[in-house]
Amino acid sequence: MNETNTLLYDVVIVGGGAAGLGAALVLGRSRRRVVVVDAGEPRNAPASHMQGFLSRDGMPPAALLAVGRSEVAGYGVELIRNRVATVEPGFIVHLDGGDVLTTRRILVASGVRDELPDIVGASERWGRDLLHCPYCHGWEVRDQPLGVLGTGPGSVEHALLVRQWSDDVVFFAHTHPVTAGERAALDARGVSVVDGVVAQLSVVDDRLDAVQLGDGRAIPRSAVFIRPSLHPHEGDLIDSLACEVDEGGFVQVDASGRTSVPGVWAAGNAANPRAQVITAAGEGSAAAISINNDLVEEDVRNALDGGPSLKTTSDDIDR
Repeated sequence: MNETNTLLYDVVIVGGGAAGLGAALVLGRSRRRVVVVDAGEPRNAPASHMQGFLSRDGMPPAALLAVGRSEVAGYGVELIRNRVATVEPGFIVHLDGGDVLTTRRILVASGVRDELPDIVGASERWGRDLLHCPYCHGWEVRDQPLGVLGTGPGSVEHALLVRQWSDDVVFFAHTHPVTAGERAALDARGVSVVDGVVAQLSVVDDRLDAVQLGDGRAIPRSAVFIRPSLHPHEGDLIDSLACEVDEGGFVQVDASGRTSVPGVWAAGNAANPRAQVITAAGEGSAAAISINNDLVEEDVRNALDGGPSLKTTSDDIDR
C-alpha cells in the first residue's frame, strides 16, 4: 500500500456493489476523500443479467459494477481489492494482510451471502435456473413449468407469488411441512404440491430438466425458485463495530442508513437483505447524503472551536 493510504479518509466504504458504489459516487462528487474496500464477491455474480433497474434492464451485473467503478474513480474515489478484518474505535480499519486505514466515517455495504440447501446440482445451477427472486427472473421463465422449493417459513408465499408468472407451478415440500391452510391456498391457485425430499436437480445439455426426489421420482421443470437462507457477508466486521442487529444478524438502521453506532452507516443488503440492485443503489445514495451532512456538521463544530478543519478532498491529496 502506498504512503497516501495511511492518511485520514472522510469515509471508508466496505463493499463495492451497487450500494457501496452508489454512495461513493455521491461522496466523491461532494469532494470527500473516499476509499471503497471490496472483496470482489458480489451476490449476483452467477447471474448473467440483472432486471428491473431502470435504463439498465438486462445489463450483466459485472458490467454495471465496471461502469460504476470507472465513474467513481473519475471523482477521485480510491478502490482497494481487499477485505476488512476488524475496525478499532476511532476508526482504525485493519485490512487482510496488515494494511491500515483511518477514517472519520464508515459505510458498511458488504451485502449478503446465500446459503443453499444440500441438493446435488444446487450450487451449479444457482443464478441460472435455480433462482431466488421472481421480480428479477420471473419474466425470463414466464409460462414455463416452474417449481418452488420448500425450505422454511415463507416458502408457500413464494410459490403463490411465482404463480403470477406461470400457470404450471409445482411446490416441492422438501423440508417444509405443509399445513392444511397452506395446502388449501396452493390448491386454490392451482399450484400442485409434491411431498418428499428433493435429492437432485437433473440437468440435460446444461439446462435444468427435472427435479429428482429421493424416492426416484423425477418431475420435469424448466426453473426452480427458492428462498435461500441469508447471512451478512461481513458478520465479523459488524460484530467488531458493535452495531445493533436484528435476529438474522443484519444491521439495524434508520431511514438514512444510520446505525446505532455513531459514525457508522449501512446500506444495501447488509441492512436490507431483500433489496434489489436498484434499491441498494438508492439506499447507498441516501446514506451518502446523510454521511456528508454529518461531516459538514462536524466541520462546522471544529471551525467554531478554532481548531484545524478535518475536511479533506481529493484535490488536497497528491496522488
